[in-house]
Amino acid sequence: MNKYICIFFIVLFCFSCNQTPEKTVAKETTTVQKPTLQLKRELVAKGYKILDYIDPKTKDTVLMQQYFMAFLKKGKNREQPKRVADSLQRLHLAHLGKMYELGYADISGPFGDLGDIRGITIYNVPTIEMADSLANSDPMVKAGRLEIEIHPWWAAKGFPLR
Repeated sequence: MNKYICIFFIVLFCFSCNQTPEKTVAKETTTVQKPTLQLKRELVAKGYKILDYIDPKTKDTVLMQQYFMAFLKKGKNREQPKRVADSLQRLHLAHLGKMYELGYADISGPFGDLGDIRGITIYNVPTIEMADSLANSDPMVKAGRLEIEIHPWWAAKGFPLR
């Protein structure tokens, strides 16, 4: 199972390094960002909740988008045999890969402790109902090994994780 977790993080790292949703690459070292007003109009037309404000230092308009953070918590059915649990883990990782591929999830991963909250996925979708449906379609959730708790979360568009 550790091999699959390692593969998952390698894939996650590759996705995070290669995705540039708000930018188009003009040259290897130069990017051109969509105008803020255009990006805002496109997102609002797709049903996303957007707020904007002026950055006091740069005087730039910053767009804040509502995302949905799904906490993956220990479920009530965690007594599967090892082969079943391993199979569910493979299906879980495949589900997350599909969420990235379809553009529905931006980041996810497990927590590094043994607490009740096992990990998170941040969904980049317009509604909490859509995020809930996608999160609950995870095979680990369907099997009862994980449960989902979702909260709206706001983040600035185009700012990297550091």
